[in-house]
Amino acid sequence: MLRSLFKHSQLLIALLVISACQGNKPDLARLYQFSQPNQAAQPPVILIHGIMGSKLRDRNSFEEIWFGNLIDLLFSSYHAIKLSFNPLTLEPITDELEAFEIADQAAGTDFYRAIIDTLQAYANYQISHPGQFDPTNLRKLYIFNYDWRQDNQKTAAQLSQFITRIQDDHRDPDLKFDIIAHSMGGLITRYYLRYGETDVLNDNNFPMNQAGSKHVRKVILLGTPNLGSVGSVKSFITGLKVGLRKVPTEVLVTMPSVYQLFPHSINNWVIDVNGNPLDYDVFDVSTWQQFQWSIFDPKVRHRILAGFENEAEGAQYLASLEDYFHKHIERARRFVWSLTIPVDDPSYRLVVMGGDCELTPARILLETSDTGRQAIRLTPKQIEEPVPGVDYDRLMLEPGDGTVTKASLLARDVLDPTVPRHKYSFFPIDYPYFLCEPHSTLTSNINFQDNLLNILLTR
Repeated sequence: MLRSLFKHSQLLIALLVISACQGNKPDLARLYQFSQPNQAAQPPVILIHGIMGSKLRDRNSFEEIWFGNLIDLLFSSYHAIKLSFNPLTLEPITDELEAFEIADQAAGTDFYRAIIDTLQAYANYQISHPGQFDPTNLRKLYIFNYDWRQDNQKTAAQLSQFITRIQDDHRDPDLKFDIIAHSMGGLITRYYLRYGETDVLNDNNFPMNQAGSKHVRKVILLGTPNLGSVGSVKSFITGLKVGLRKVPTEVLVTMPSVYQLFPHSINNWVIDVNGNPLDYDVFDVSTWQQFQWSIFDPKVRHRILAGFENEAEGAQYLASLEDYFHKHIERARRFVWSLTIPVDDPSYRLVVMGGDCELTPARILLETSDTGRQAIRLTPKQIEEPVPGVDYDRLMLEPGDGTVTKASLLARDVLDPTVPRHKYSFFPIDYPYFLCEPHSTLTSNINFQDNLLNILLTR
């Protein structure tokens, strides 16, 4: 009886503690009520969204294509966001879609609205736009919207021009900024810091000019896949689930940015059934051809050809698409390497935040069948003949935010923090901060917001 009462009392105390913890959260108004003076001296902030983080509309009709309405989000085939390309230059053709607004909310999920509201309510930032300079003393918040389908190098050049226009508005070419970048936006930021508008992806030299660094004071990267994401490879193979449908692989392969999210070459991204790493290059087209992934999958090829009334036109498009794939996967290889070579004395401060509480795809597995064919396994449950004693969950999944692993967030090729950083992964981080939050809602996390305000407002 006494033991039973003791157990119940322990349970009651535990529930009360949990309840109290759940009820406690930072009081941002009280914490930052002293942030009013010297507002004009605070550097402007630029918020940069991640992939699929801006709305796309038809530039002529102004019809919103992405996200579109709820019906579109749930049931669309998403072919409307496919990029067309020139079959001779293999470069995307400027289409009728333009990024016009940050995708702050959709289908009840908050992506960026909460962080924008927090910056306005508790740190007195005012949303501003290039060309519309307001000389008041309110702090300035700029939102950099971009077409997330395009090559990240080209987007970095647009970011450079965006910053120059704001400096012109302020009549200060030396004006510095604080940048908050989510997900792929962090890769764009890192390229801008190193190379500014220069395209260094046409060969393997990567001449550094640090053109962007001189314009930036602090960088906060949130959920950025600094060494890539296995999830992007999976999406290229099976399509990307959005709503109740998928963005098919034949649509994704037209977007240069998605190639640039592949795992860096120093990653161990594919293993065999015994848990041993396999030597396959994710940036080598022959890997994709060998395993018939993406547009080399017979089913995908059939879908592509079925979209053409003329068989010869379909075959010609498919051949051009293969050339396009080859060109942009090679640019992606150079893009990921361009971000990890050493930098001499970076002048900005870099803080990294992200999740480490959700198991996140870290590797795929190739299982050999009785016929000798290697079949891809994207999750541990798909393995047909597991080897006793091999912990596939631990091998294939690592802590992260469900999309980006903790190791990739920190630009490390291994999770173990006691292992020295890879010599080909230079990453001048000041310090990291970890959250328990999924990738898509990181910006709405109150602890992220608290730490962000402290970082921005500290002088």
